[in-house]
Amino acid sequence: MKQFYIWVLLFVATTVFAQQDLTVSVLDATTNTPVENFSVILENTSRNLQISQLTNEQGKVVFRNLEALDGYQVRTEVTAFYAAERSNLISIRSNQNPNVTLILRSSTSEELDEVVLSFGSTSKINRQDAEVSSELKAAELQEIPVEGRDITRVLYRLPNVSQATGFYPEAPNVSINGSNGLFTSYLIDGMDNNERFLGGQKFAIPSGFVKDITVLTSNFSAEYGLTGSGIVDITPKSGSNELTGEAFFITRPGPAIDGTSSFAQRDLSGNQVKDGFARYQAGVGVGGAFVKDKTFYYLNFEHTTDVKDNLLNVPALGVSETIRGTNTFDYFSAKVDQIWTKNFRSSVRANIGFVEIEKQGGGLDGGVAFPSSANTQQRNSVLLALKNAYSFGRLSGETNIQYSSFDWDYANPLNANAPQVTVFGTNDETLAVLGHPGFLFHQIEKTVQVQQKFKYYLDNHILKSGLNYIRGDHEMFGGGNPNGNYTVKLTQNEIDALNSSGMGSSLSYNDLPANATVVNYNVELRPASFGTHQDIYSAYIEDLWSVTDKLNLTIGLRYDYDNLSKGGSEEGDYNNLAPRFNFNYKLSGNSSIRGGYGIAYDKVNYAVYSDALQQNTNTADYKLQLQEFIDLGILPSNTHIDAITFNGNLSANLSNVTYLQGPTADQLQGQREGAFSNERRILNPNGYDNPYSHQFSLGYQLQVDENKLFYADIVHNRGENLFRLRNLNAAAEYTVDPNNVVVRTTGEADATRPIPIVNNSAVIGGQTVTGVARNVVMSETAGKSRYYALSLNYQKSKGQDSYSYRLNYTLSSLENDTEDINFRAMDGNNYSNEWGPSINDRTHNINGIYSYYPFTGTTLTVAGLLQSGQPINRIPLGFGTTDLNGDGSGFGEAYQGNSDRFPGESRNSDRLPWSTTFDVGLQQQFKVTSGTKIELRVDVFNLFNAENLSGYSNNATQSNQIQGGSSASGLFTQRNASPPRQFQFAVRYLF
Repeated sequence: MKQFYIWVLLFVATTVFAQQDLTVSVLDATTNTPVENFSVILENTSRNLQISQLTNEQGKVVFRNLEALDGYQVRTEVTAFYAAERSNLISIRSNQNPNVTLILRSSTSEELDEVVLSFGSTSKINRQDAEVSSELKAAELQEIPVEGRDITRVLYRLPNVSQATGFYPEAPNVSINGSNGLFTSYLIDGMDNNERFLGGQKFAIPSGFVKDITVLTSNFSAEYGLTGSGIVDITPKSGSNELTGEAFFITRPGPAIDGTSSFAQRDLSGNQVKDGFARYQAGVGVGGAFVKDKTFYYLNFEHTTDVKDNLLNVPALGVSETIRGTNTFDYFSAKVDQIWTKNFRSSVRANIGFVEIEKQGGGLDGGVAFPSSANTQQRNSVLLALKNAYSFGRLSGETNIQYSSFDWDYANPLNANAPQVTVFGTNDETLAVLGHPGFLFHQIEKTVQVQQKFKYYLDNHILKSGLNYIRGDHEMFGGGNPNGNYTVKLTQNEIDALNSSGMGSSLSYNDLPANATVVNYNVELRPASFGTHQDIYSAYIEDLWSVTDKLNLTIGLRYDYDNLSKGGSEEGDYNNLAPRFNFNYKLSGNSSIRGGYGIAYDKVNYAVYSDALQQNTNTADYKLQLQEFIDLGILPSNTHIDAITFNGNLSANLSNVTYLQGPTADQLQGQREGAFSNERRILNPNGYDNPYSHQFSLGYQLQVDENKLFYADIVHNRGENLFRLRNLNAAAEYTVDPNNVVVRTTGEADATRPIPIVNNSAVIGGQTVTGVARNVVMSETAGKSRYYALSLNYQKSKGQDSYSYRLNYTLSSLENDTEDINFRAMDGNNYSNEWGPSINDRTHNINGIYSYYPFTGTTLTVAGLLQSGQPINRIPLGFGTTDLNGDGSGFGEAYQGNSDRFPGESRNSDRLPWSTTFDVGLQQQFKVTSGTKIELRVDVFNLFNAENLSGYSNNATQSNQIQGGSSASGLFTQRNASPPRQFQFAVRYLF
């Protein structure tokens, strides 16, 4: 019945979603009052477009359902009372509704015969709503120093956006409002571009296909959802009647001329690189018209090759060789726009990406992985979108559909059918890793998205609503190696024989002696894929009410349903109603205040569901353990055990096998039933409440003059129902006295669990069973966060001057009691002790971008980024273990709460020092012909070669944010530093 109500709501919502509108307000210069019934003309010469409309009683006219293009201009003609006016050029981005003011002067003025730019028309003030957002245009992207044309490298120069610390190398490197980068929503032209297993972009769109980048950080329209964080929306380039384009080559020579650092750096994928690293990029983009005024296109292709060296160093085997590897990134994008009639147009867009990140063997400073164990991470994406826009009378609409796929193979092996072999020496030192990577992680997602949008225009109201449906089919190949993993120990004679063989780096697992001693053999018992589909239904309705010529109110309501919220329950989270309300009040001709409140719901990351399947089991012993949790009241009495369990991945371990003759998974299935596990998972029998945030904002805007804009925003976001882990069989909480540290043993901790664990078994109902888990974990949605920020922004466009700049300062605070979907409490399930600064919290963030244009074709840009230090998590040091409470969750230096903290320290209680980085870009364009140019460019990143210990994108477990010892100890182990001074050179042909 509830699903019936959902479909009724969605059907009703399709009656009236947003296209681009342009609102023009016309004022009398003398009286500052609206001018009614006055003709306003909108033009765009790139598409030979001209539209004329009359203003209403508030002196406003709305040009509806426009394409997201540059080059719009509004003007008026000379009348008996007024002189002609013309605005500056206007750029409209995806799903934007900008506003322009034309101020009419008396026709008796001296400028009667002139057409002049109206001061008000250059206003960048948002007079429509209270959306807190920032924007970067293609021209700005071309001036700002950007590493590798990667747009994410410039996003953190915007207010409320910072560089993120992630929990795996490829994690998104951008945090909005301090939140985990996995929860940011990425859009291309308003349509989905999210990898839904963990999060981040499916297709990493390069700058050559970008017209505008918009980051929505708070209080956005009800048309946006599926994130409680923020939104990055890319407006792609489109063609025009004029043939334009670019061809480029970029090189980053690397250590040969860069500053020196003893620490590894990161490539564009987030993986570490060091010696021999260099980057080469080339690409081409071209746009034009297949049919003038009717059919337009823009095509873009960009390729990147990274070259990187590792060192394979095994003295015992006489091996010391440099192993060269490459990363390749290929991105193809195309967009074709068709204007069928003045009231109907279509566009087709394709984005195809192929990424290969090679793990060639060796290590950054020396490793034992031989080339025979090489593998390549593949991240391949396809997006195909069809958009149709139409209008008739007071109604305009869009019907859009997109197919996308994301194929993520984390370790595609060079030898797919091989076992992994780890070779120990006589002292149990690792001499070699050969063959297979030893695990599988291959995730495939195929998604269809359907949007239906309408707008209905009344005199003082713009009504919009829409329906969005996303279906993602997920398939996961995970777990251990189905070919088996061997650990072998060689004698000294066997080692000497390999050393003298001269095989060097070509050593393979087949070259080891057949009678090598097998210490352990491990094989995956479930070498199969699993998955399910994720359906997300969204609908909204919203009214933009122009109450007066000064006051706009926006009232909206959004609804989202995600079927993965069902978890192990019979019903999902159906009550995700999200009201939105905001206002925008014009204080004067050049200032306004804005503010509002809204709720925004997040989706369920598929990894939450997938992990609960992959790390699950449905054996009789495990089900008996779960039934005991029900009997103890730890799980609800109505829990359906079959609904929360699954035949997930599990490996068998043997020691008495012959090398390369280990039994297969089929032969070992009998071991599954009684296998003891340190940790297993279940689906939550209560399901998952979708995370959401309450978003409050209040802002002031001032157009200082024609080229200068100031705005300030106060933002407060309150996150609720955030993901974290709950351990059903947690050991009892254990308080460690900082003045008398007593370490609890694992055995002592195991004895305090609801179901005690003794010798890798449990007694349940008088029966000793081994097929149980020490820790039984499930995801829950009970976390909270609180974000406060003040953002001050001042921008100056070039105008008639020789310089431009933008400055922003953000003072912020984010505290939470969970960081990630796999975050767990340090002690039992005590999350009250986890409340503290977020891993991505910043107090101060200062950005400045200054561009100087001394000569025609010359641009010098300096970009500065100053950030106060990232939080430090203080872990135990000097106690012989990081697991002071003995519960087994002290996983070395993992940041997600899995490690105990130093006694007496709270989470993230310390700070790294400030980070200060200045980048410089210098470009010079030379005219070749009347329509072509050559551009030469050099970028220098970290100009002053500062060794910053904070404020850069990094993987948490490799960063300086984990330190042993107390804050008072002053102990500091430097694990990393931001990149040293680096150079990038480019040549570009423009036509």
